[in-house]
Amino acid sequence: MHPSAVIQNRVIAELAQEEFEVYSAKDEIKLKSLLVKYPNSIVFACINEGLKGDLWEKWIRETMSDQATSNVLIGVISLSDNPDDRQKYTEQLKVQCGYIVIKSNIAHFNKQIAVILNHAEAKGRRKFIRLLTEGEANTTVNIPMGGNFLNGHIKDISVIGFSCIFTDDTELTKNKLFTDLQLRLHSQLVKVEAIAYGFRVEEEQKVYVMLFTQKVDSDERSKIRKFIHATLQARMDAELK
Repeated sequence: MHPSAVIQNRVIAELAQEEFEVYSAKDEIKLKSLLVKYPNSIVFACINEGLKGDLWEKWIRETMSDQATSNVLIGVISLSDNPDDRQKYTEQLKVQCGYIVIKSNIAHFNKQIAVILNHAEAKGRRKFIRLLTEGEANTTVNIPMGGNFLNGHIKDISVIGFSCIFTDDTELTKNKLFTDLQLRLHSQLVKVEAIAYGFRVEEEQKVYVMLFTQKVDSDERSKIRKFIHATLQARMDAELK
């Protein structure tokens, strides 16, 4: 909450690449209301930004004591290792996710955060974030086939694959390899290789499941993660309004 530019651009972005579902928020009042809806969240308070004086302490204390948000785990991020602040947050307020000092070594800081998140089981049982994209404009797949193009709309996507519905009724052979798929993810064009894993029927439509191969390079996977994170953040921003 109230992330600095460094946290926003170098920490949150990196955690998203490591498949953590992370968000930024700058309105503590609206966030408190939203935490009632998501009571198992983890919040890191950047105490050198946003709130002044003892207001951070007040917000954290109220969040931890409110029955509706008492399951929310809280950690503190600070620019300095102030012993009074550390004592206040860790020993008096007893924040569950520690008091972490951000220094010039951002890579080390990111590892600290990741360790805390893993210890708190932030990912749950899942390994990869899956984004539902129904209703999202410009989330399409294009497959060259026999001199023509097979076009479809993506229903959900993760870094390991996606499901889609094709505009025209079609029959894809299970385990068939497609080496030149193009995914349109809003303004990004991502080129991937995928295998047709199979299909399921939903409302009399075939929903095909496509799995990416190991040949999809890290840059293309990074684009997919950035798209997922940006879309989730936009949805969270809408909830915070």
